[in-house]
Amino acid sequence: MRVREAEASEPIERGSVYFAPADYHLLVEPDRRCSLSIEPPVHFSRPAIDVLFESAAVAYGVSLVGIVLTGASRDGAEGLRAIHAAGGYALVQDPSTAEATIMPSAALVVVPGARVLSLSALLAELRSLTEKL
Repeated sequence: MRVREAEASEPIERGSVYFAPADYHLLVEPDRRCSLSIEPPVHFSRPAIDVLFESAAVAYGVSLVGIVLTGASRDGAEGLRAIHAAGGYALVQDPSTAEATIMPSAALVVVPGARVLSLSALLAELRSLTEKL
């Protein structure tokens, strides 16, 4: 997979991974383009995972995979709930394998039906899902 920093209005390409530039929220527009925002921080963070996941859930619905990994805040939990509610796949790193357990644990409280996997199993699952979607 190609990994790169997202640019405003950039079309999202299959097989690519995008990350937010420093101090910008990354959103997915309904036409599946990247959008950047300097709206206030969410959970004291900008970029915030919830902002990205919630917008991506609207744009992609059942074709979206959300993954919450190690972290020291609740960011990502509500966004993963939006992905799950839209019919997408909700994956969470097993908190017992996470360096910081707060983020994956919070995601599991909000989305108890999420699949809980080790990092190596997450990679295998992601590869499998990308072939299906």
